[in-house]
Amino acid sequence: MSRGYGDYCPIAKASEILAERWTPLIIRNLHLDCHTFTEIHEGIPRMSRTLLTLRLRSLERAGVVESRPNASKRGRRYELTRSGHELAQVCLEMGAWGARWLELGPRDYDPGIVLWAWKKCLLPARLPDRRVVVRFELKDRKKQRFWLLMEKPRVELCMKDPGFEVDLVVTTDSVTLTRVHAGRIALREAQRIGAWAMEGPRDLVRAFPTWGGLSYYANVQPAVTAASA
Repeated sequence: MSRGYGDYCPIAKASEILAERWTPLIIRNLHLDCHTFTEIHEGIPRMSRTLLTLRLRSLERAGVVESRPNASKRGRRYELTRSGHELAQVCLEMGAWGARWLELGPRDYDPGIVLWAWKKCLLPARLPDRRVVVRFELKDRKKQRFWLLMEKPRVELCMKDPGFEVDLVVTTDSVTLTRVHAGRIALREAQRIGAWAMEGPRDLVRAFPTWGGLSYYANVQPAVTAASA
């Protein structure tokens, strides 16, 4: 952040912070209650850990983030400052614009990132009082499996078998998974056309859609583009 625009305009000054690569996603993750280095990095796995360290330091210098020693674990605990919370609202508005105007493409269908977001959007109060394990099987990525381990109020995304009995199996593909999460297709519609199936006890199958998990922007209606008008 040492390289600025040399422009007094508030847009230029704000861009010196917000326009840095990865920074909006760091702020997003902090807004989603990711407070340790590991939690923040889990939501942006393609970012190097070294660069994340540098970005967090820069955000602290800018007064957007503050940190303190983690009392219960190693490392530090990161929080948004008053300035950071206000900047998070700017990031949320950016997301609304993106959901309205930008199309999804092949690079966007990463099931690991989608399920991380799904996990963060679950509603803990609606989860069952007992442990529930949901396994996701992707027809287009048969070598990849994912598990959501739900132990109210905690939810963990596992890339390896967590070793517990599976209660519910979701079979879909990475495109449908992304589109359902993003609100581009209703879960019921995906089931109707055979792109989404759930296997398990009837009560869990019925309850699954009530647990949340859809994107914060799932209700944002995409704009009609010139190509589709």
